[in-house]
Amino acid sequence: MSSSSRREEDGYEYSEDSVVNSRGMRLFTCSWKPPEAPRGVVCLCHGYAVECSVTMRGTGERLARAGYAVYGLDYEGHGHSDGLQGYVPDLDALVRDCDAFFSSVAASFPRRRFLLGESMGGAVALLLHRMRPDFWSGAILVAPMCKIAEEMRPHPVVVSVLKAMTSIIPTWRVVPTNDVIDLAYRLQQKRDEIRGNPLCYQGRPRLKTAYELLRVSLLIESTILPQVSLPFLIVHGADDRVTDPSVSDLLYRSAATPTQDKTFNLYPAMWHALTSGELPQNVDTVFRDIIQWLHQRTTIHGSADSITSQSAVPSETDNKAKHDDTSHCGKQTS
Repeated sequence: MSSSSRREEDGYEYSEDSVVNSRGMRLFTCSWKPPEAPRGVVCLCHGYAVECSVTMRGTGERLARAGYAVYGLDYEGHGHSDGLQGYVPDLDALVRDCDAFFSSVAASFPRRRFLLGESMGGAVALLLHRMRPDFWSGAILVAPMCKIAEEMRPHPVVVSVLKAMTSIIPTWRVVPTNDVIDLAYRLQQKRDEIRGNPLCYQGRPRLKTAYELLRVSLLIESTILPQVSLPFLIVHGADDRVTDPSVSDLLYRSAATPTQDKTFNLYPAMWHALTSGELPQNVDTVFRDIIQWLHQRTTIHGSADSITSQSAVPSETDNKAKHDDTSHCGKQTS
């Protein structure tokens, strides 16, 4: 499968293709590319139950217009890719699929390789960094799933049953949870769009999927956070009820990344879906901060291989933080 749709008037070229993973499954891929030579590459790690070509389209378009080549991959069991919809039998295998594709498309961008992970995709991005600690130039973590929020965490009794039953009925859709769409997306229009998208899984989490998400979130919280060493920007809504903002703060504080290379933006009154489900002006603010952060890390001096981080024009977030005296140790709170 291969298709291309050039949209020069919109400032990017969109194309679709596929790859075959090590298990023989066809995985859907897509890309958004600027008309000129890209400043760098951004690889998208989407969240649980969604996909890249529709739910992350706005992210791909905005970053391509800002000068970046953007690549997305639908995970096994997600979007256009092969696999039982909504089923993640092995999250480690899912990460290996992403590593194989993303490391290939990013190979021609030395020191200009970035990951952007949303929600569960934030956990995927951290695991990709762990696989190749020196490969990626930085990561943008949008409401990352470093820990499942308490109100979304299954009851301990459910967890015990879950672990015992995963080898018997792994695909059963029986895990009780709150409605994530209502909790994640502020705008009713966006909720309706997600519910009307057949590429998005909307049933209850399957047993093995729920166990894998819980297992990985506990692993990241307990083990991986202190091992994070790449530059990163975290953006998180203060009113997020799907992933826990306090664990983003823990990542900011505990990561081995030098202070000047890590930033945490906590946005008051914003929800979980910062890049698509918020008020338009809020989405604009988040992307302004994301693109500024990328531009700072792709400023070219002397040659294409000399990439340095430079101070840019302060964003609205920076100015608010400075005036309100709420910025400390590289952390921004707007």
